[in-house]
Amino acid sequence: MRIKTRYWGLGVLLALAATLVLAAALPSSAADPAQHVRWDIVSTTGVPPGPLNPGGHASATAPNGGDTITLTGFGTFVAPASGGASSAATGGGTWTTSNGGLGTYTTTGLVSWVNAGPQAPTTPPFIDNIDHGTRVNGTAVVRIAFSDGTEGVSTIGCHGPGAPPGIFEGIATTKGYTTYYEVPDPVPGVDGGRTNFHVR
Repeated sequence: MRIKTRYWGLGVLLALAATLVLAAALPSSAADPAQHVRWDIVSTTGVPPGPLNPGGHASATAPNGGDTITLTGFGTFVAPASGGASSAATGGGTWTTSNGGLGTYTTTGLVSWVNAGPQAPTTPPFIDNIDHGTRVNGTAVVRIAFSDGTEGVSTIGCHGPGAPPGIFEGIATTKGYTTYYEVPDPVPGVDGGRTNFHVR
C-alpha cells in the first residue's frame, strides 16, 4: 500500500506540472489571437475623406519601359497569431495591362501581414460603406493566380490617416517574371490607387 501511495503522489505532481505549463502557454496565445482581415482596392468619391466603397482600381508599372497593370478586387485572409503564411485566404478581382492583356485573378494564400495600427480619426469622419471591422493601416502580401495561367504575388499597402512612414498606398504586383513595382502616389480628388484593411 505504501508503494501505491508513493506512485499516486508522483502522478498528481506530474499532472499538476503539466497543468502549470499549459496555463503559462495560454495567456500568450490569448493575448495575440489570429486576425481576420478584409482587404479592398477602394473607390473614394466626393470631398476627402469621401466615402469608402468597394470596387476601386489601382495600378503599378513595370520598370525599364514595361507596361502598366491595373487591378480591381477585394478579399479576406486569416493571419495566424504566430505570424507567417496562411492558406486561409479568399478573393480576387480583374486585371488589365496597358499592352492589351486582361482577365481575372484569384487569391490563393497569405504570404505575410503586418498590422500598422488603427487609422486615426478624421474631421469630418470617414463614411465607411465597407464597414467590416476596424480600419487599420498595414501591408499584406498575398499569392495570386491569373486567369492566363501565370502566377504572382500582390503587395497591398494602406497608408491611411495616422499611418507610420514607410508604407506605400496602393498595390505592387508580380505576374510571372514581370515586376510591377513602380507605385504612383494617389492624386487628391482622383478616384484610384487606394486600398483599405478592416480587421475583426
